[in-house]
Parts: sequence; C-alpha cells; structure tokens
Amino acid sequence: MMARIVRALALAVGALSFCPTVTHAQAYPGKTIRMIVTFPAGGGVDFMGRVIGQKLAERLGQQVLIDNRGGANGITGLQVLMSSPADGYTICASSAGPLAVNPHVYKSLPYDPLKDFTIISRGVDFPLLLLVHPSLPAKNVRELIGLAKTRELSFASSGSGNADHLAAELFKSMAKIQMVHVPYKGSGPSTVALLAGEVPLMFASIPPTLAHVRAGKLRALGVGNAQRIPTLPDLPTIAESGLPGYEAYSWGGFIGPAHMPKDVVERLNKEFTAVLKTREVVDRLQEGGTVATPSTPEEFAAHIKSELKKWGEVARAANIRAD
Repeated sequence: MMARIVRALALAVGALSFCPTVTHAQAYPGKTIRMIVTFPAGGGVDFMGRVIGQKLAERLGQQVLIDNRGGANGITGLQVLMSSPADGYTICASSAGPLAVNPHVYKSLPYDPLKDFTIISRGVDFPLLLLVHPSLPAKNVRELIGLAKTRELSFASSGSGNADHLAAELFKSMAKIQMVHVPYKGSGPSTVALLAGEVPLMFASIPPTLAHVRAGKLRALGVGNAQRIPTLPDLPTIAESGLPGYEAYSWGGFIGPAHMPKDVVERLNKEFTAVLKTREVVDRLQEGGTVATPSTPEEFAAHIKSELKKWGEVARAANIRAD
C-alpha cells in the first residue's frame, strides 16, 4: 500500500515539474502583439503591416496592434524596437530603406540591420515604375536612354537616399547617361511635380501613381522588378525593354528585437508564411500594388545582406547622403 502511494506521489511530482514547460510552450501568444511600423499611416509599409497583421491576428487568436513610429527614414521606429523586450510581443514591419539603404547614406546609425534585430520573415515587394510626363517624347526605355544622351534630363525623387532615388542612380549608371536629381519632401510632392511637368521623369511606387497612369496623365515605361507584375501584366520590365540586367524595387518584411526565442520566431514565421499564401491576402496586396514574398528567416537575412551590398555600391558611386 505504502509503495503504491510513493509511486503515485512520484508520478504527481513529475507531472507538476513537466507541466510548466508544456504550458509555456503552448501559451504564446497569450496577449496582444504590438507591430511597430517604421513609417506613418497611409504608406506602403503601413499597408503591408495592416493587411498582413489583420490575418495574423486571426491565426494567432490575439490582437495585433499597429503602432506607427515614423521618422528619420525608419530610424525612430527601429530604435523603439531595439529597446523592446525580445519576448515575441513586439515585432516590426520595416523595409529596404531602413534595413539596406540607411547604413550607406547616414554617417552613423544607432543600429546594425543584421546584428541588432531578429529576422522573422520577408513580406512583400514594392515594385517601382519608371514614369514620364506625357510631353516627354519617349515611348519606351530604349527611347528614353537615347533621349538622355542628346539632352539634359532631370528626375524627381521622394528624397535623397530613398529607394526611388537609388533606383534612378542605378539606371543612370547602367545606361551610361547623366540626369539631374531633383529631391522632394515625400512621394506626394514628387508625384505632383511630375504631373505638372516640372520634372520629366521619376521612379515611383504603384499606390500613389497607378490611377494617374491609367488616366493617361503619366506614362509608365517599365517596371523595375525582374519579372512583370500582376498589377500591370502588359507593362514590360525595364530589363526587357531597353536595359538588360536592370533590377530595382523596394521590399518590406518583419523583424523583432535581437535574441528572440527560436520557438517564437519559428511560430511567427510559420504564421506569416501561411498568411502570405492565402488567396485573399495575395489579392489584396496585388490591389495595393505589392507582391507577396514569404520566406524563411534565413532567406530574408540573405536577401538583406545582398541588398546591403548592392545599394551600398550604388550609394558610394553616386556619393549619396540622406537629407
């Protein structure tokens, strides 16, 4: 009798010692998750965060709260992320600018894009369109390059060191042409300037310009991605229409504070991947001019490294510094 009691007690103690581990593993997420967005509401990264965050919340069974922390080309939001606990309850939606361009255009940064964060998942590509004012006598990329070799052209950007600026600098370098950079304070003012004919061309993301292209107020000569995009399937890539090998686009993804638990990262990556493969989300992202690009953490880290190298070379060659 006593032996049975001892065995029963031993089993009970063993069960108690095992339960906390099981409970902890099953508990995440047990509360609201904050998603820092490194740009203000209404932009492409915000759009990505909200579309994906909504479905992520449904899958996790917890609210995903969007926290816009725009400022200093994404630096402000990343500093907030760095100071947050690495427990999986604060993650971040960011993009190529803060993670792959800023290290080359700022004299000093308070973060290292790879060492100071946990890489979780790539999210979307933000295609860039090469747009011209209809008055410019160039109907395709080849004609534009030829025109630029006969007269001085200028191009607008949303600001020095931004993705659209670097895309134009890469275009200049590969096409062996000269163009004058005219920076504006954001994509809104640069689009207005192009519509008014103040500048003849620019690279731009799809959301603020697609309606003008479809209305004939702007002419799209090509898309910077390596392949044509579903939003504009008839628009050729810049590479196939006059500048072989050209590829320039922005992208967004999800990261966390450094040293997040591996099991939490794996869970989040699994859910991000599932969300990014659902037809509803893919369609919604395409409507907003973006392309879903799910990945493993390792694939996303490799992509960031590749982009750091590529845009570093462009920024140094053009001597680009942030405003």
